[in-house]
Amino acid sequence: MLQKIQSSFSNKVNTIGMPIIALAFVCFCWGTTWIASKEGVRHMPALQLAGIRQFIGGALYISYFMFKKAPWPKGKQWKTILILSVLNFALSNGLSTWGVKYISSGLGAILNAIFPLWIVIITFLRGEKLAKLAILGLVIAFSGVCVIFYEHLSDFLQADFRFGIMLSVIATITWAFGSLYTKKKAATFNPYFSLGLQMFISSLLLLTITETTGMAVTMNTIPMTSWYAIAYLVIVGSIISFIAYIYMLQELPPEISSIYAYVNPIVAVLLGAILFGESLTIAIAIGGAITLFGLFMVNRSIRKTRKQALANKI
Repeated sequence: MLQKIQSSFSNKVNTIGMPIIALAFVCFCWGTTWIASKEGVRHMPALQLAGIRQFIGGALYISYFMFKKAPWPKGKQWKTILILSVLNFALSNGLSTWGVKYISSGLGAILNAIFPLWIVIITFLRGEKLAKLAILGLVIAFSGVCVIFYEHLSDFLQADFRFGIMLSVIATITWAFGSLYTKKKAATFNPYFSLGLQMFISSLLLLTITETTGMAVTMNTIPMTSWYAIAYLVIVGSIISFIAYIYMLQELPPEISSIYAYVNPIVAVLLGAILFGESLTIAIAIGGAITLFGLFMVNRSIRKTRKQALANKI
């Protein structure tokens, strides 16, 4: 009986393909991490939660590669890892986690998805020309964001809401810089090991900040609800999903692998409405759809530009 189940499962995996399964996993699970973060920060400081999450996740990665006796980074590879530790984890992940303490998890996920817009803007400020498709995508995505915030205009009178939006926007900007830096300094070092080192280094930064500023709470005062959220974020969000993410990037064309960026916010918005009773209005649905369509156009423009650059080099 067990052999039949294993054979049936193996056949289905072969039919669908492991890369597609990895993509589906990332699409759903990264959407759920916004819900786990929202629940976790209800009961403890957000930066401390992010620091503990990254400390445990990074330590597990490093322990595994030390057990496998994998080579450590050398020379300039450390510089890349240190910079990405700050941009992608200490700032982007830390601030986005802090942001959902004051705004809904769905809104945080939508704002997080707009980082391609910052990539286009940053490259434009560097003197590169913008393609018409990118400009059109920028306008459409911005229009979608305006529709989403139409019903939140009164919320901007609240200092906490403004602070949460500011943190979330800064988080997307730092992720955009991290993405551009990764592209510029394409690492030859093991990406999984690098990921663990980035998590661990960023956790030391975050935990040092929370301790020295007096934001941290003692471990014995952290409720089990937050520990459950941390466990989920470590196992599903920091380990399994990142492994699946890097795997799908290596195995799938960019046109398919980028789908996760459009599905994650949808998952977060729907689960936020179901589990936390967060608002799911017509404005959020329509505005979210418009924003994601604009992001699709921007991403398509970025991919076309990269293909043309590669073709010109050849």
